[in-house]
Amino acid sequence: MKAKNNIRVFFSILPAAVFLSLIFFASCTNNPSDQSKTVIVPKTETVKTVPTPDFNADSAYAFVKAQVDFGPRIPGTPAHAKCADYLSAKLKSYGFTVTIQNATIQTFDNMQFTLKNIIAQFNPSSQKRILLCSHWDTRPWADSDKKDPKKPFGSANDGPSGVGTELEIARQINLSHPNIGVDIIYFDLEDYGEDGGDQNTWCLGTQYWSKNIFPADYYANFGVLLDMVGGKNAIFPKESNSVQLAPNAVEKVWKAANELGYGNNFIAQTKSFVGVDDHIYVNKAGVPCIDIIEYNQATGGFGDYHHAHSDNMSIIDKSTLKAVGQTLLEVIYNEK
Repeated sequence: MKAKNNIRVFFSILPAAVFLSLIFFASCTNNPSDQSKTVIVPKTETVKTVPTPDFNADSAYAFVKAQVDFGPRIPGTPAHAKCADYLSAKLKSYGFTVTIQNATIQTFDNMQFTLKNIIAQFNPSSQKRILLCSHWDTRPWADSDKKDPKKPFGSANDGPSGVGTELEIARQINLSHPNIGVDIIYFDLEDYGEDGGDQNTWCLGTQYWSKNIFPADYYANFGVLLDMVGGKNAIFPKESNSVQLAPNAVEKVWKAANELGYGNNFIAQTKSFVGVDDHIYVNKAGVPCIDIIEYNQATGGFGDYHHAHSDNMSIIDKSTLKAVGQTLLEVIYNEK
């Protein structure tokens, strides 16, 4: 019985001993001289790296075809109105905030049309932004074609290839959010200009936007215009206006393309073959913007399908769409 009592005493004394030990330890560590030796490590904000998604060329091709299936998207036609609704709905479904910029525009032949610039934003609160743009309208006539030059044409590469590429990029952005904001603008009435006439009769949608910028006080780190980016074995030189107006963006995009193995498409040469295009007016609005546009080495100009009936789905190549789309995704997801 005595042994059991000793055990009880021991365990009753133990908590008190532990408590006194803790007090003694605390008094030791609270010595002011010890506090002066404390090292405070500041917290550093880390940005999570988001892997670059895989651009789906089949999906981009389907987006191109969906536009062509409406028929020529000539301003003022039912096909034009239906395509506008389609593009807006797609961008909204991918988490973009969409606004239609409307205006009444007079063309060089004294016709009046309701302009529809389709403006979409992802992560609008981000201060770091990249702008992607294309035109989505169709020229009313195949005036470069010897056969039926006054009739409309399907226009698959001139317009829809860029729009379809950007729609697939938008779909990937919705699945895997980048660390920056991304804007997409589909400009209207780009292709209703006077052939051989004043250059300012072209790119009417971009001209209007540059003078009536939306969102107000809009700015992006840089912009990329896609124009005719779906042709088989297409070659994209560094377009001379782009090199002059936005050289850093040119180098960034061409560097990414070559690192991905698309050097056969994105060649290192600089070529002067574009008189005017949407990126000229985007630059005038204060956003450094470049043009990715196909160059025909044989003619020193655009492809032979340009403003011709041969610009249809038969010339759209998925591997070219992949080269352009994957390059832009690489640029977007690696932008700091």
